[in-house]
Amino acid sequence: MPDDAMSDFETAHFTHDGTTRAVFRRGTGPAVIIMAEIPGITPKVLEFARRVAEIGCTAVLPHLFGDPGRDPNPGTHGRVATAVNAITTMVPICVSREFTMLATGRSSPVVRWLRALAADEHGRCGGPGVGAVGMCFTGGYALAMAVDDVLVAPVLSQPSLPIAVSARRRRTIDISPADLARVKQRCANGLTVLGLRFDSDRLAPAERFEFLREQLGDAFVAVEIDGDAANPEGLLPPHSVLTEHLIDEPGQPTRAALDQVLDLMRTRLLTPTADPRTGSVDPG
Repeated sequence: MPDDAMSDFETAHFTHDGTTRAVFRRGTGPAVIIMAEIPGITPKVLEFARRVAEIGCTAVLPHLFGDPGRDPNPGTHGRVATAVNAITTMVPICVSREFTMLATGRSSPVVRWLRALAADEHGRCGGPGVGAVGMCFTGGYALAMAVDDVLVAPVLSQPSLPIAVSARRRRTIDISPADLARVKQRCANGLTVLGLRFDSDRLAPAERFEFLREQLGDAFVAVEIDGDAANPEGLLPPHSVLTEHLIDEPGQPTRAALDQVLDLMRTRLLTPTADPRTGSVDPG
């Protein structure tokens, strides 16, 4: 895809605890915080954001890393260009104290900034709460953000941290014990956590979803897609459910996963009877 000029997105800045980052917005209605995967806010991440805006929500994309709007697979360079883009993005992340990549039992410090952003966007956009979609590197951030009552629709798309280099790391996710205990409490009170992955994806291993099922029980809704259903035009093995490996056609498993994410946002954020504490719908 060509670079995206992002001309249909509003650009703003948000500051919390001395850190200022750019924030891109599109749409009206309750906010959905969309946290991009490596290498950043690509054209396909922006396509997903536009779909969120189309259902009546405000898509909010914080600029955490990378070059917003840049096509990660330019020209005919294919895998080489993809690898270069990923490496140039990863180097500053690896040395930043804001991001935790290997440690178990920790929420990344950047999550505090994201929680503050979610609270601010809720005040600006209104509604029963805020949604959050994390992808790959940021997948677990949506879970850690759910300690706050304002977050009522968390989606973990191919959560990849901590990097699954050992059995222990495969059976965990980047959240502190205290934060996990709070999320478990909210799940017991009606919060739903949606997780997406391809069943062949070693970056978001099956053991991680098993861990989440054990911790969150029926509140964790796992969508695990056959790797053969991934878009074959993706340059990397099946991984990015909502972006690079999406086949956006009716009847396709990845399209069904996308629709499930959008339906969660409709139910939790756009339903008039949604409970502002959990986003769950009052049948009465």
